[in-house]
Amino acid sequence: MGQNRQWFDPSTNPLGLMLSEEQQAAGAQFLAVYPTVDVHSHPGRFFLRGVEKPSPRIVAYGAPFEDKTIADLETGRVSAALFSGVADMNLLEFSPDRGLYAIREFEPGEAWADYQRQIGVLRGLVASKAVRKGRSAHHVAKAHRSRETAAIFSIEGGDFIEDRLDRVHQAHADGVRSITIVHYHVNQIGDIQTDPPTHGGLTSTGAAIVREMNKAGIIVDLAHAPLSVVEGATDVSTKPMMVSHSNLTTPALNHPRMISLELALLVTRNGGVIGSVPSGIGQTTFADWIESILRLVDQVGVDHVAIGTDMDANFMPVFTTYRQWHLIPAALLARGLSEIEVAKVMGGNFLRIFQANSD
Repeated sequence: MGQNRQWFDPSTNPLGLMLSEEQQAAGAQFLAVYPTVDVHSHPGRFFLRGVEKPSPRIVAYGAPFEDKTIADLETGRVSAALFSGVADMNLLEFSPDRGLYAIREFEPGEAWADYQRQIGVLRGLVASKAVRKGRSAHHVAKAHRSRETAAIFSIEGGDFIEDRLDRVHQAHADGVRSITIVHYHVNQIGDIQTDPPTHGGLTSTGAAIVREMNKAGIIVDLAHAPLSVVEGATDVSTKPMMVSHSNLTTPALNHPRMISLELALLVTRNGGVIGSVPSGIGQTTFADWIESILRLVDQVGVDHVAIGTDMDANFMPVFTTYRQWHLIPAALLARGLSEIEVAKVMGGNFLRIFQANSD
């Protein structure tokens, strides 16, 4: 990649950088040529639709607003996004000192029933033609050509699988193409980043689920997983995996939701990708996020970096609307990456592992 990167001057622009009209136009033109993918998002908090007994935490989120964010996705020319349901959403609470955490265990049948509700919402979005079907890389290419957005179904948390390996294949039949195996509830699969160890890594059930996901053609997403779980997953997975939304730790910041270079290289060693997230953890401006993306490129290689915004459920996000999607390639191009390198980061790398998992 190019090493002659220009530095942006601080300005009153809340993005924290300045891009000329020509540079912004280059970003928009880029989107007309190359398919792009957000590898982790919750558009309009669709996962709240149809909740019958909302907890105080869910009520605090407010009403879902899928239509608005889907319109933004198409206006911003995002070819595809992973629409991520949240398996453990009914269990979660927030506190300033702990962040999100699970306050209880699932009731019998609760996890599976809530998975089915969220899948129903996603199917409804496709059936209504609000978004295109996104079950394959071919579907993403079609959406890009037609200037629409493909919804790739994803679930954050493998809780709903329980110990039923058949549910992995049912999820694939339902259209799910990625599962973030752990989230904020310590489940049957393994430990999480933000709680003390319970299992000591990936469980035997978790290993069996990873193998079954490989067989089914579902991408293993290791976001929220500690190093011990990632080590276990890399020992058994035969397909490239991803960390959909995180950033590398720095000498000045080692937040639990960030990942070490050691963890990142375990994932990328077999072709996997790391999605950089525009969260407020160690970042206060869009320009800070661009630095995080470039740091990943430098440390793990441009073939292993993607974009995972966590849109509409992110923590203090420094990127808040898909209508500015073109500013990401614009900034990366302006900082010295080649067009082909930016194409990899913005979607090509994910599409490669998407295809590899379906083979």
